[in-house]
Amino acid sequence: MFGMIGVAVFVSRLFSFYQILIVIWCILSWLPAPRGGALQGIVGAIDTLVRPYIGLFRRIIPPIGGLDFSPFVAIIVLGFIQRLIMGILV
Repeated sequence: MFGMIGVAVFVSRLFSFYQILIVIWCILSWLPAPRGGALQGIVGAIDTLVRPYIGLFRRIIPPIGGLDFSPFVAIIVLGFIQRLIMGILV
């Protein structure tokens, strides 16, 4: 089996991967949406994975001056949860 350290490393990497997905989602939101092809599918998949989590923070944090800070707060909260879980597992 993995052992607790192996599980902790795996969980930590999942959190890090999701944080990267949020950053990619933010960058893609600044670009024009692709039309057709595999790229549209990838963008759609990232949006499907990230939008529900970001939506939790968008309901609480309104845009300030036209800027949406919810992804930034979402990444910070995700990092906090990651550290909390790592503290429990290790």
